[in-house]
Amino acid sequence: FTRPEGQQLVRELAAKSDIVIENFKVGGLAAYGLDYESLKAVNPRLIYCSITGFGQTGPYAKRAGYDFMIQGLGGLMSLTGRPEGDEGAGPVKVGVALTDILTGLYSTVAILAALAHRDQGGGGQHIDMALLDVQVACLANQAMNYLTTGVAPKRLGNAHPNIVPYQDFPTADGDFILTVGNDGQFRKFAEVAGQPQWADDPRFATNKLRVANRAVLIPLIRQATVFKTTAEWVSQLELAGVPCGPINDLAQVFADPQVVARGLAVELPHALAGMVPQVASPIRLSQTPVEYRNAPPLLGEHTAEVLQRVLGMRVEAVD
Repeated sequence: FTRPEGQQLVRELAAKSDIVIENFKVGGLAAYGLDYESLKAVNPRLIYCSITGFGQTGPYAKRAGYDFMIQGLGGLMSLTGRPEGDEGAGPVKVGVALTDILTGLYSTVAILAALAHRDQGGGGQHIDMALLDVQVACLANQAMNYLTTGVAPKRLGNAHPNIVPYQDFPTADGDFILTVGNDGQFRKFAEVAGQPQWADDPRFATNKLRVANRAVLIPLIRQATVFKTTAEWVSQLELAGVPCGPINDLAQVFADPQVVARGLAVELPHALAGMVPQVASPIRLSQTPVEYRNAPPLLGEHTAEVLQRVLGMRVEAVD
């Protein structure tokens, strides 16, 4: 679409489409006549979603934005990593491009909302999605911890700022995650750990007290958890109704019986690669279940098909 003929094809496709999604820099498509206002003139019912690093407005609007950079600028990395004073302390990014993924999900929600508005008699509209906006929105409880106190949260490693114990602990053969959500669960955990007196200790009897005395309680728990294996802790605590779990690598994830039972790994035929593995959709709809029709396409694999089917172009014109 750097050529007039290509721009015309995009306009013709937009005229027959419900949704356009683009992630060019702010103003980048206006030079080609493919910005929202230009395509709105062709199709007033069009829902046009722009995804950028910083949004269409503000002092950073013209900047390029990347997930890693946004994780730092947007505060996530200030919360992720070992706390100051620990070995290996420092900010750490999330192991996947989480801000990119979350922006895609929020964009989907926004597009569906715009479709609902249009279907109720409204027109099309422009959706302005920014990686930074999404990152800040997803700071969740940590954002509220700051906004209500004025104190910026510190890195806590795998610990929770508002719940104790709610983190990883060492075992005889590795580590496991313990997520005690209330005082009743803490009592059950203390019994399984062979330390029932913890539940009545005036320093640990309530979550508020456990948060205040975190520095005392956590080392005591660590001393207790190293005497059983991860499997022993998980089985005994699950039997007692205390939430917990292992820390799996991806080989263990895809071998996990729950993951297998839910069918989260699928294979699809590919034009060049035979059968290719994919991760299944997590969406489970009772009336319209997800269908897996095609593997990821080759570059431009469906261009001719779309131009012929949607625009009715002749083969010679497509060529």
